[in-house]
Amino acid sequence: MAKNWAIAIGINQYDYLQPLNYAKRDALLMQEFLGKEAGFERIFFFSDDSPPLGGKSTRPNRANLRQVFLELFNKPFMEAGDNFWFFFSGHGIRHADRDYLMPCDGNPVDIEETAIPINFVAERLRRCGADNVVLILDACRSLGTRAGEGIGRQTAEQARQQGVISIFSCSPQEYSYEIEALQQGAFTTALLEGLGIQGKCATVERLDQYLKFRVPELVRQHKNTNQTPYVIAEPVDKSHLILVPRYATQTDIATLKNDAYQAEADRNLDLAEQLWIRVLAAASGQDTVAIKAIQRIERLRWESQQPSSPPRPIIENSIKGISIVEKNPLKTFQFEVVTVNAKGDITNRRNEEAKYFAEDLGNGVTLEMVQIPGGTFMMGSPEGEAERLERENPQHQVKVPGFFMGKYAVTQAQYQAVMGINPSNFKGEKRPVEQVIWDEAVEFCKKLSQKTGRTYRLPSEAEWEYACRAGTKTPFYFGETITTDLVNYNGDYPYGSAPKGEYREQTTDVGKFAPNSFGLYDMHGNVWEWCEDVYNDNYIDAPKDSSAWLTGKDNDIKLLRGGSWINVARYCRSAYRDGGTRANRDDNVGFRVVAVAVA
Repeated sequence: MAKNWAIAIGINQYDYLQPLNYAKRDALLMQEFLGKEAGFERIFFFSDDSPPLGGKSTRPNRANLRQVFLELFNKPFMEAGDNFWFFFSGHGIRHADRDYLMPCDGNPVDIEETAIPINFVAERLRRCGADNVVLILDACRSLGTRAGEGIGRQTAEQARQQGVISIFSCSPQEYSYEIEALQQGAFTTALLEGLGIQGKCATVERLDQYLKFRVPELVRQHKNTNQTPYVIAEPVDKSHLILVPRYATQTDIATLKNDAYQAEADRNLDLAEQLWIRVLAAASGQDTVAIKAIQRIERLRWESQQPSSPPRPIIENSIKGISIVEKNPLKTFQFEVVTVNAKGDITNRRNEEAKYFAEDLGNGVTLEMVQIPGGTFMMGSPEGEAERLERENPQHQVKVPGFFMGKYAVTQAQYQAVMGINPSNFKGEKRPVEQVIWDEAVEFCKKLSQKTGRTYRLPSEAEWEYACRAGTKTPFYFGETITTDLVNYNGDYPYGSAPKGEYREQTTDVGKFAPNSFGLYDMHGNVWEWCEDVYNDNYIDAPKDSSAWLTGKDNDIKLLRGGSWINVARYCRSAYRDGGTRANRDDNVGFRVVAVAVA
């Protein structure tokens, strides 16, 4: 999976310069956008009162900022396909033909000793190793004088030379205005609009077009003056790079492909590989043209080094850390999703679709794996959810990369095809396998991996809850409650205002009830499902990257999720978690598997 990191700096209070009103808020909003909307997993934030980081002050003075650039960018820690963004909102100044950012202790009468040259910033950023470095500068704020040229010209030339995408809030002869009515700078307002749902500017080119229209419009409306942002993206194909993959169109991806083909034709294999990796990322790892192109480039590179030797074998399902569904192209299936009110009455029905691939297990048995998009969610139960337990606290944000998950819990037919036995009490090929202990579920994943050539495993607890919720925040993915028309559980004990229902006292065939909006069935009830994690009593110190929590006071206690046919309704909630000994063999415990989409 691509690594996405950023630095966001916003300075209102200066020791030697006039204060600004909204620079800090601009940076805070950018931090929130990158973390919540753009999927950035690590953002270093510096403002007037930002909290310490790792025990170190984040006050944006010269010493602290230089220390970050010197330590963090000492050696490469990213690679092709990764992204590093730098956002600065505050004062900037031009001195002796050089552009500078002014930290909070920057002194205009001693610029060389107290300010930070922007070319130093760009040079250090390039050291991170990412091929996509974005420099966003809202740093041309008025210093109380209208003499001389503002920053931008020298920085633009440096950007061209180093291949850094640079986005400037205004032209060198202009100022970057703060808008009181917006409580923001005009530039940052337009920038966040353009990158977000309003503009959906997935590429550098489209963002440039949006900013050139929107920023002048805002400034004319509120200030009756001029402000003209501009973007430097060289070589020219940098303008086609996809900044926000979630808004990328097929046309955006096709343009990027053309650039990649041209780079190959020019024998610029490094650039071609970078572009193909970006195509693959934009397509969630599922573009076979890009997959084959990366393999082709690896082969060409190897052949150029050893022309007399036969080509080395190319690993078909692992390119630069990206696990790929290639031999089983994705298909699409349609399904109906229902929503209920607090009494369990269906209030909405809608049609959805999802992508999947089918794994052939032999003898007519297949395993359908549904594509789960990556995202961020709040794990655990919110305050106020009825019958929530302390073990579901504290609620915390988790970032989840995309993956594939079994459409159903593993069935008896599937288990038989892989393991050669069926230990279940309630027999039926389409019923979920049960009476499987945790280690047997892990062994199934191992044998399935060997059989298919793809890596399968149990889901982490975070992956399970994320997949179960499918974007919902209610106790169940159906809504505020469940009924036995929708879930197989002990209907004698309903949840909330729902009526009593049927108690079947056994499992049912998978897929009998309506799925969630990801296209996953029976995530509530039927059988408990094993997860990879060791059981912990709460979420204190739990991973926030969706990885399995493999440490705890007792490695023999593993995580169970989802509830079962024998349980009361509250145990089937999306947030409910329980533990079971790894040797637990019950006819209400099964499992489902995941395959990694991007690792």
